[in-house]
Amino acid sequence: MSTLGAIRNIGIIAHIDAGKTTTTERILYYTGKSHRIGEVDDGEATMDWMVQEQERGITITAAVTTCYWKDKQINIIDTPGHVDFTAEVERSIRVLDGAVVIFAAVGGVEPQSETVWHQADHYRVPRLAYINKMDRIGADFFAVVEEMREKLAAKPLILTLPIGRESEFEGIVHLLSMREIRWNFEDFGATVVETDIDPSRMEEVQGFRQRLLDQLSSISDQNIADSLTGLYLEGSPIPDQLIRDAIRRGTLDRDFVPVMCGASLKNMGVQPLLDAIVDFLPAPDEVLPPVAFHTKKEKNVEIPIRVDAQPVGLVYKIQFDREAGPLSFVRMYSGVLRSGAAVYNVDKNKRERINRLLRMHSNRHESLEEIQAGDVAVVVGFKLAQTGDTIGSDQFPVMLEPMHFPEPVISVAIEPRTLSERSKLEAALNQLEREDPTFTVKENEETGQLIISGMGELHLDVLVTRVIEDFKVQARVGPPQVSYRESITRQAVHRERYHKVLAGKENIAEITLRVRPRERGQGNQFVSEVGPEVLPREVAEAVQRGVMGGLSAGISYGYPAIDVEVTLTGALYNPSTSTPMAFEAAGALGFDAACRKAGPVLLEPIMRVVVLVPKEYLGEVLGNLTTRKGDIVAIESKSAVESVHAHVPLATMFGYSTSLRSATQGRATFTMEFSHFAPRPDFSSTS
Repeated sequence: MSTLGAIRNIGIIAHIDAGKTTTTERILYYTGKSHRIGEVDDGEATMDWMVQEQERGITITAAVTTCYWKDKQINIIDTPGHVDFTAEVERSIRVLDGAVVIFAAVGGVEPQSETVWHQADHYRVPRLAYINKMDRIGADFFAVVEEMREKLAAKPLILTLPIGRESEFEGIVHLLSMREIRWNFEDFGATVVETDIDPSRMEEVQGFRQRLLDQLSSISDQNIADSLTGLYLEGSPIPDQLIRDAIRRGTLDRDFVPVMCGASLKNMGVQPLLDAIVDFLPAPDEVLPPVAFHTKKEKNVEIPIRVDAQPVGLVYKIQFDREAGPLSFVRMYSGVLRSGAAVYNVDKNKRERINRLLRMHSNRHESLEEIQAGDVAVVVGFKLAQTGDTIGSDQFPVMLEPMHFPEPVISVAIEPRTLSERSKLEAALNQLEREDPTFTVKENEETGQLIISGMGELHLDVLVTRVIEDFKVQARVGPPQVSYRESITRQAVHRERYHKVLAGKENIAEITLRVRPRERGQGNQFVSEVGPEVLPREVAEAVQRGVMGGLSAGISYGYPAIDVEVTLTGALYNPSTSTPMAFEAAGALGFDAACRKAGPVLLEPIMRVVVLVPKEYLGEVLGNLTTRKGDIVAIESKSAVESVHAHVPLATMFGYSTSLRSATQGRATFTMEFSHFAPRPDFSSTS
């Protein structure tokens, strides 16, 4: 078992097709984890183990593996790049200590690059940047570095320079060793050849080395910065170790992002990247501890990232195995979990037993006796655990900060081909819902249909294919439907009186509710201005349950209501006739009546669409987006293509992929992700 300082928990994150899985395959080959290089294009990548990943040539699920480089244990999570699988990226970044962000040298900073970058910002994850595909036509290393500054507000620290570009890319210059590095193609780049820097390049390289030292002299760690500056002003040689210490410190403090380059498919640039991972990315005890609060005192508590402390871990993913049942992927922050032991699920307030502990290598595994603080492993045996649950000890019951996932925006109806398969379909969907926090299943009360919702057409297509192929359920799927939301546009007050005789007993409740809209994206809120001396706490909680039920049920159309503040401003309570049931019913009815007075509005999902299109087809793309009620936000000119950014209602985007291929002879590509909810123009308020 590795000590804390010898572990690196890293993720490979990027836009789709930037080369994440290809780079990971090279890492596994050069570290000796695999004995041949699997290619994405051949459907043989180690990390893309699902049948659908191999058939579609994309990463769908975040695969985990462990390899070793320079006596360091590297736990790698290879995440999806497609926006429909953003939950996989979100929960992976949540448990990473460091990340390698890959940019394609041609596309540069693309939409999903921005999304994952901001996710990493949110969780304060130190990063390295790797500019891949330097051998492709249109590759421009320095343009990508500039885009990092402009679009991501990053501070790139260039560590390697490309030798040549496009078809003439032949190697790199490393600014730390001040050597040129090339690779032997006959052994798939396993042999690294270092030579002196060509004199024709020396002046340019010296200039970049000078800029590197200038950046290092301004890092947050004043002691290292002063040592560097002192040696530089004296004209003394700066020790290589001091430079590396400065880069490591600045990376951990997120003063800058070290930038490297290569061409993974051609087996160039990966070993220096591995060196940078172990040299500059943090060990588990070098990052800020996760936010946690005590279940009883409800205040922030410090989690000691030590092996000899109480166990605290986070279940960041659930994946079902046909033979073993649910596999719970756990990141340990403190203490030790042992195979066969019973542990406490803090969120569920239940004890569960660990049947087995596994070290995963994609979809293969090896058994472990224990997992220590800082490590990542899989627990077999948990029956209740869900994504985001905290695993630990009832002697130290702390809950880690919950994960947040985007709301599903697209739905389809699904039904079994025969009635006898209904229960089998429901079991399959419930299993997938437990695996994927952005996938929801509910039954339409009026039609009895099962409605499944997800992040996009591809997301739902993948899940439906799994139902049919993995779970062997024959099912029919309806056309995609938009998942709308409801809200209100103004403040309103309503007094609700509930009176019903049930089993000969009167049930009376009277409350006054005020509703008002909140800013978009702030979520719902319930506030009680009525003290416990007027309304007992359990009765006030019953009102809240009724209101929350009303928010889920919607106002006019049955879609969930969002961004509404509901305040309980008054209540009349009689101990002899007032019951919690009556107040819960009053809460639901009062909420509905108040919102109908408050200018209800139907909200539709607006998507952020980015189209990369050759210049000659720009007009057709703009015209097509305009007919789909799109709002063109920006057009950026790149070396070979135009990048069109637009906000478009999801309802008009069905079938866009086929339409775009037809209009551009298959030469344009697009990405689409949820942006925000906005009022639907053709909706007439029922107020």
